[in-house]
Amino acid sequence: MRRTVDDTTAAHLLAAAADPVRWAVLQQLAGAGACVCDLHGPVPNAPNLMSYHLKVLRDAGLVVGTRRGRRIDYRLAEDAFQRPHEAIPAGPVRVDGAACRTSTPSSETPTSGCAR
Repeated sequence: MRRTVDDTTAAHLLAAAADPVRWAVLQQLAGAGACVCDLHGPVPNAPNLMSYHLKVLRDAGLVVGTRRGRRIDYRLAEDAFQRPHEAIPAGPVRVDGAACRTSTPSSETPTSGCAR
């Protein structure tokens, strides 16, 4: 069963994952957790920008940070793969957020604002 995700949360989550730097971080963390110092190599970025990208990913609930002394180890959240899937609508949705009728015969025009 799909959880319902409100539009603001869905947009925030998908925007967090859509950035190329953050996407590269997610791919790297999919293999194994890593210290922030290990994330700088594969993703060329200034340290302060990497901290910003990790904050966005944490705020979106995609990564979790665990402090280890002065370092923070990051890993994917347990539901990191499920959450983006839940953010995408299960079927056609109108611009106003209402569900479209999916049983429209091909000879009829779709409900206003709905794409086929």
